[in-house]
Amino acid sequence: MPVWLIVILAIIVVIILWVIATYNSLISLKNRVKDAWSQIDVQLKRRFDLIPNLVETIKGYTKHESETLENVVKARNTYLSATLPEDQMKADGELTQAINKLFALTESYPDLKANTNFTDLQEQLKETENKIAMSRQFYNDIVMQYNNKVEMVPSNIVASIFKFQKQAFFEAVESERENVKVKF
Repeated sequence: MPVWLIVILAIIVVIILWVIATYNSLISLKNRVKDAWSQIDVQLKRRFDLIPNLVETIKGYTKHESETLENVVKARNTYLSATLPEDQMKADGELTQAINKLFALTESYPDLKANTNFTDLQEQLKETENKIAMSRQFYNDIVMQYNNKVEMVPSNIVASIFKFQKQAFFEAVESERENVKVKF
């Protein structure tokens, strides 16, 4: 067998092995993105389970604040009905904003703040919010790795052949980027 044929076969084998390795790494990163999103979803589910209890506890103290409570429930239901990750991200931002308004509302009710059931629920919700923030950060880190692999040469060649698409980052909605107004 001529040397040039062996060299060509060796090059072809190396290219095939590289394509397989690149494809497998893209699949691995794509699955990590899905897993990271599901971890956010788990924490959001926990938050959604806490919200009705929190709303019911607050209702007894804030009879005339129904609009704020309705906005929290509406935002929660919007998220639950969203099917695409982009829609879920937007709905999550709206829910976060509604919860923040709810906690701001509770500052006006000292009896509510003293209620142990409310404080326990509030603490659980704060803990869940921290877990959601960590999950979002992890998700964005994995999405960045995946998107880099999809866009960078030479792996972008394999990504385009097998139709790997960039994933969206979890970003804050515009209203969450506004400065917080503190009044004393």
